[in-house]
Amino acid sequence: MQTDDVAENVKEVAEWIVNFKESAIQFGIRLVIALVFVIVGRKMIKWIKKLINRSFDRANMDQGVHKFLISLIGISLNVVMIVVAVRILGVESSSLAAIIGSAGLTVGLALQGSLSNFAGGVLILIMKPFRMGDYIISNGMEGTVTSIDIFYTRLLTVDNQKVVIPNGGLSNSSIVNVTNEEVRRLDLVVPVSYDSDIKKVKHILSQLIENEELVLKEEPITIYVEGFKESSIAIGIRMWTNKENYWNLKWNLLEKIKETFDDEKISIPMKQLDINIKSDSIN
Repeated sequence: MQTDDVAENVKEVAEWIVNFKESAIQFGIRLVIALVFVIVGRKMIKWIKKLINRSFDRANMDQGVHKFLISLIGISLNVVMIVVAVRILGVESSSLAAIIGSAGLTVGLALQGSLSNFAGGVLILIMKPFRMGDYIISNGMEGTVTSIDIFYTRLLTVDNQKVVIPNGGLSNSSIVNVTNEEVRRLDLVVPVSYDSDIKKVKHILSQLIENEELVLKEEPITIYVEGFKESSIAIGIRMWTNKENYWNLKWNLLEKIKETFDDEKISIPMKQLDINIKSDSIN
């Protein structure tokens, strides 16, 4: 009786080994096929992205939308590739759907901020408050937009620093697009002393503006008394220039105004504090 039990156990172990060997061989074959599929799939995804990239270039698509769509297509294709590779390994469709659902819920809860950034990126690309190459100001940060990605927008500051802003916060904030229009108005306020001849000051400023090549002469030029300050009269100046000439025009004019006022003996007063000391005689 014991001999029969031992023989039965040995037979069961042998069958288990054979079945395990067959299962291992089948899994190994599926694993190799899945790995080959992934390797080929990655190359195919690169080829598809390159093909779509060329199509977008020929269509002269906005660079922000271009990069966003390429990133989104790349992520979507990679997800599809992974799902198919897992299916090749033998995971049932129902089990795979349950795993994806659970993983999606977990990832969604863990990455609420990222999903908000994704939605913000979509809104930015649809509403287009700015494009790549624009100079924007938002939440105390400013710079030239270098890229609009799925989750973040990247700026380059004037002193060559990279600023990365989450799209979620950016889409819900006030944005100043400095370079959206082709021309900009330059406003200057020049202080002069109270004993200055206002007509002479306005004439000098008018001549300086007329001789400045960067000023758009077809646009209105205004010179006016902006207000009376504690120690000076504020003379306001308004003119228009192309957006790329804004800063050069401002710096040139300020320098020429100072030089001309010095030559014409027109003072630019600074704040002064008069101190009167009274000495009482002591008997």
